[in-house]
Amino acid sequence: MRKVYLDRTEFPGAVIVFLEDTEIIQAGTTIYSMSVYERNEEYQKYADDYDIQFIFDDDIPHLEFYTVPYVDIMAKDSKGGFIGTVGQQCDLESDAPICYINKDLECLIISENGEGFLSNIESWQDNLKPYDKITFYRSKAEAEMELEFIDLSI
Repeated sequence: MRKVYLDRTEFPGAVIVFLEDTEIIQAGTTIYSMSVYERNEEYQKYADDYDIQFIFDDDIPHLEFYTVPYVDIMAKDSKGGFIGTVGQQCDLESDAPICYINKDLECLIISENGEGFLSNIESWQDNLKPYDKITFYRSKAEAEMELEFIDLSI
């Protein structure tokens, strides 16, 4: 079966594509940021107590990598790492795995889903497991040298 890739950085919203005899894999890395008006004591507690700094519109980090499959980043830590969901937009109520990407671009799984992440939030750093299902590229252009992407510009 042929594999093609859909760049989620260009099309972050819902996109439905069907190609016969083709597996479509979402690719790219996006930031899930919240409005500064949502910042409150609970989010500050996550930062202070668990080193989970959720991302707000006034402090969006610049990412220097592109992932396959798709990762949506929702938080960072003081060590230069990122926390996000694998394969879909951030939603802690979904079944998407929660991953940690360290500053050396190694991906580790924190939890199999958002519920597990939240129920073990105090020990999230102790629960990291190697995850080799993410490939890192420096950019989409580098990924395009190896992978076939869907052209939706038509």
